[in-house]
Amino acid sequence: MSAQPTGPDASVVVPDAPRTSGDTPIARQAEVAVGVRGAAKREAWPRPKRCRIMTIANQKGGVGKTTTAVNLAASLSQHDNRVLVVDLDPQGNASTALDVDHHVGIESVYNALVEERPMSEIVTEVDGMPGLYCVPATIDLAGAEIELVPLVARETRLLRSIDQLDTTKFDYVLIDCPPSLGLLTLNALVAADSVLVPMQCEFYALEGLSSLVRTIERVKRTLNPALDIQGVVLTMFDRRNNLANQVADDVRGHFGDKVYQTVIPRNVRVSEAPSHGKPVLIYDLRSPGAQAYIHLAGEVLKRAGSLAA
Repeated sequence: MSAQPTGPDASVVVPDAPRTSGDTPIARQAEVAVGVRGAAKREAWPRPKRCRIMTIANQKGGVGKTTTAVNLAASLSQHDNRVLVVDLDPQGNASTALDVDHHVGIESVYNALVEERPMSEIVTEVDGMPGLYCVPATIDLAGAEIELVPLVARETRLLRSIDQLDTTKFDYVLIDCPPSLGLLTLNALVAADSVLVPMQCEFYALEGLSSLVRTIERVKRTLNPALDIQGVVLTMFDRRNNLANQVADDVRGHFGDKVYQTVIPRNVRVSEAPSHGKPVLIYDLRSPGAQAYIHLAGEVLKRAGSLAA
């Protein structure tokens, strides 16, 4: 697995797809058919000492929150970590990408938040991916913001629901947030140990980020003292675009080592995968996007492992 530095100071790593004599459509499908668990086991990556709950948030839409949540979860699970994805976006895109049923009438995260249904009754195993689980979102969640307003301790509903789970069965809980800073995202921040922020490598990358940082600080002061920014991941990176390198440099200058070295490139296979109900890791393991998420998973594992108490 190779990596090429980009930018004037070679500060970002963009994994390339491996090129081998078996890199043919048939060979790729054969590798997908047998899965990637065998390849993952060849390298012993650290597991956290306790379950890590990570919220993936950015109030700006289209920056890769759901894509990152789904593919990071898939990558972690393929390295023998047990991962639960909580879909907190009313659009239900994470549920779609994992091919988890989420039509109207299905028990979903809405029932856990509004009706205080035990989350253990809602967790669904992702078909064909051992160790990966999902709490789906249905369109009912669109009204949850309003329904939560008059409820007591509305900011801690998700936290109480997750507390009902036996989290010793999971290594990671990844919460995919909607593109807003409303009550759903607030619940996710209160329930989490840390926040992972996907940031698009384009002109408006920093727009609104200060609002998210301020919200995180307020939550830390008043509701969740343990909350911290686990990392910033740069997405949709195009090495041919000088602006992408400039944005990456600006973000690194502001957040320092909070920014992951691995960046997620623009890759058509990443965009195609959800329409097939698969993470890109399963859809096309050899694609640059899949390789990037494998690299990112390694960084997350090491960072979260070192932070876990």
